[in-house]
Amino acid sequence: MGTRLIRGIRTVDTLNTEPQSQKSPESSPPSPEQSEEGPRDLYAQLRRRMVDEQIAARGVDNQRVLDTLRHVPRHKFVPDHFQHLAYHDSPLTIGHSQTISQPLIVAMMTQLANPTVESKALDVGTGSGYQAAVLSKIVKRVYSVEILEPLAVKARERLRSLEYNNIEIRCGDGCHGWPKEQPFDVIIVAAAPDHVPEPLIDQLAPGGILVIPVGPQHGQSLLVIEKQIDGSVRRRNVAPVTFVPMTGKALKETKNRD
Repeated sequence: MGTRLIRGIRTVDTLNTEPQSQKSPESSPPSPEQSEEGPRDLYAQLRRRMVDEQIAARGVDNQRVLDTLRHVPRHKFVPDHFQHLAYHDSPLTIGHSQTISQPLIVAMMTQLANPTVESKALDVGTGSGYQAAVLSKIVKRVYSVEILEPLAVKARERLRSLEYNNIEIRCGDGCHGWPKEQPFDVIIVAAAPDHVPEPLIDQLAPGGILVIPVGPQHGQSLLVIEKQIDGSVRRRNVAPVTFVPMTGKALKETKNRD
C-alpha cells in the first residue's frame, strides 16, 4: 500500500498544521441538546460529517476505516462535558494527563496498519478505548495495553457496555507488548517513546505492520515498520506528529541514557 499525504494532522497533544478548512462558529452543527432531532440521529449526522469533511477529504481512502469511523460512537469515549465536541477535528483530554486522539490521526494510523478481517491487533495505550473500538470492527481480535490502571478499568467497562466483545484489555507497560498473545499482524501505539521498543518489533508477525510515533515531544515522527516474510524490517517516516510521551520502561530507559 502506497503512502498518501494526509493534510492537516492535529495530533494527540498539539496542533501541528492547520486543517484544510476552518468553519466559522455560525456554520457549526447544533449540539444534541439544541437539535429538534434525537441525540442518536444527530450524533450519526456528526460522524458522517466528520468522516466526509475532516478525514476522507484529506487523504484517508480505506473504505473499511471510513465506514467504521461513521459508526463508532466517539462521544461515548470522552467525558460527558466534552460530548458536544466529540466530532470536532481535535484531541480531547480524558484525564490523567492523557488524551483521546484526533479522529484524523486515528483514521490515518489505522489505514497505515492495513488491518484485515483476519488480523490480530495490539493496541498500545488504550486510553478511553476508542482506537481499540475502531480496530475491533475491522479485525478478528484486539489486545489492548494501558499502563494507567484507572483508564484500563474504565475502558474495559465502557467497551463491555457497548458490546465490543472481541477486545481484551490489561493494565501493563506497553513497551513490553503482550508476549503471551504474540504474534500480531497489526500494532498501533498511541504514545511516543524516544526509540522503537524492540519487544514490539519482535512480536510482529511476518508481514505485520507497526505504526508508532517516536522521538522527543517537540520532534516526533510517525513511523511505519513492516516485518518482511524473512524477518527483516523496513521502516519509513510518514509525518511529523506530537503525542504524549510513553511512560514506564521506555521513559526509564531514556532517563538512564541521559
